Amino acid sequence: MKPKIDSIDLYFITDAKLTKKTIFDDVRAAIEAGVKVVQYREKEKPTRLVCEEAKRIKELCDKNNVLFLINDRVDICLAVDADGVHLGQDDMPYETARRLLGSKVIGVTVHNANEALKAEEFNADYIGLSPIFETKTKPDAGKPGGLTLIRDVKAKVNIPIVAIGGISLGNLRDVILAGADSVAAISAIVTKDDVESECRRFIDIIKKTKRDR
Repeated sequence: MKPKIDSIDLYFITDAKLTKKTIFDDVRAAIEAGVKVVQYREKEKPTRLVCEEAKRIKELCDKNNVLFLINDRVDICLAVDADGVHLGQDDMPYETARRLLGSKVIGVTVHNANEALKAEEFNADYIGLSPIFETKTKPDAGKPGGLTLIRDVKAKVNIPIVAIGGISLGNLRDVILAGADSVAAISAIVTKDDVESECRRFIDIIKKTKRDR
């Protein structure tokens, strides 16, 4: 049985441009480290290739009881029968995605408390709160909200918060103490020579910090 989104520690996101190996090597390494959710994020490749890659990653996730989510693409989610999608503010409207996906997991990127409250009102399964710190992975991410943003949103919503944007081993503990339930770190992980070890470091700090809260 696959884990529920509220039990996630490290939220792993693929990045074909930043990886030193392949996204498949990265996913295997992340799963070996104990990651419970993988998001396939690909915005530039042809749909046929995206579908093929998503199907391959889904097989890896299914074998290891790991949640598999697709960034943006509801069509790809349906095509490969992924566990759900993650939607940005400019992607398909939540209501439409829910109608198409039924009970599958739907996460929504939010940038402030108002957007977070709206996502919770729509019954989103979790929110991706972004950006926490300055990030080069997503140039259009907007102005960083810092730890104050996490505390503000945490005080107003009850659904899980995945913090993203400029998160590293150096600031990870502060992010969790501020109220994030999980974190997504892309460049801080997939640019490293040993993705598995890096994932283990993140997971270890997240778990220890949660016990200290």
